[in-house]
Amino acid sequence: MAGGTAVVLDARMLAHDPGRGHPERPDRLRALLAHVADAGGLVHLGARPATEDEIALVHPPVHVERVAATAGRPRVAFDPDTATSPGSYEAARLAAGSALVLCEAVLAGDVRNGFALVRPPGHHSERDRAMGFCLFNNVAIAAAWLRTRGVRRIAIVDWDLHHGNGTQHLFESDPDVLYVSTHQYPYYPGTGAVGEVGVGAAAGRTVNLPFPAGFGDAEYIQAFTEVVEPVVLQFAPEFILVSAGYDGDHRDPLGGMELTAAGFAAMAQACVRLAETAASGRIAAVLEGGYDLGAIVEGVDTTLAAMRGASRVPPPATGDPRRAERVLERVRQAQAPYWRL
Repeated sequence: MAGGTAVVLDARMLAHDPGRGHPERPDRLRALLAHVADAGGLVHLGARPATEDEIALVHPPVHVERVAATAGRPRVAFDPDTATSPGSYEAARLAAGSALVLCEAVLAGDVRNGFALVRPPGHHSERDRAMGFCLFNNVAIAAAWLRTRGVRRIAIVDWDLHHGNGTQHLFESDPDVLYVSTHQYPYYPGTGAVGEVGVGAAAGRTVNLPFPAGFGDAEYIQAFTEVVEPVVLQFAPEFILVSAGYDGDHRDPLGGMELTAAGFAAMAQACVRLAETAASGRIAAVLEGGYDLGAIVEGVDTTLAAMRGASRVPPPATGDPRRAERVLERVRQAQAPYWRL
């Protein structure tokens, strides 16, 4: 089924269990396993563990060894939020490897696009530090891997509720990787201010849109229309990666945003359009956060529908675009030296 939309999903990632009552629980993936198994028309790709050399594209050996040392041990806590179980290391390798399997299939033209449904998530993982539920930075590993396959310019769009501090820091000095993040601010992990725009020759390659709690569909759509889409088009990537988190949903227990399926559909369709215009259609999404099971299933559905060509977006169910203007004006001012906005 060349040219279709793929999913990568493997029950072995259920083996990661950060502890009783933890939001990033195996049920997040279990709900998707049951749901995607019943969905027709998708290409199912088999997962594989990322090799240590592939993980080392962004993480130093000491960090890989630190996570590997948790294998078979009952519980290791990297911080109050981030703990492992005996199967966590293998699950983390599978999460990173799933993103690589998907990117490889897209690059080869075996599929048009797709979604790696993985856990543990990745975008908080720093170069040498596990944090924020994340052990390895799955999207960053995928971006670095794509570079080894001749893809020169990569855009990463991160719509998770939380700022992807790890992804930003890994690429903030790299002019050929654009990182764009919408996120609740101030909130965990405390990074992602408007003025964080990248370093040196990569100034302007980091675009942060820090939103106050309470923003909904209309504000996010306004931000994509006025900032995200113009910046990505001007950057002209050859491949787009999406850090797709669904903790901005109004039902999420950790978040303070008011997104609904309409907002996620609009963002996903915008990313697909950008890929079609600038990147020969090449786009891969990788699951990040989202802790309400109904919301995560619904959000994944809307993203896959966009990848499969859905063009109708329901009208915004929440929010007021006028409330976004103050934030967007600050973003425009910070990014004025680098982009036409």
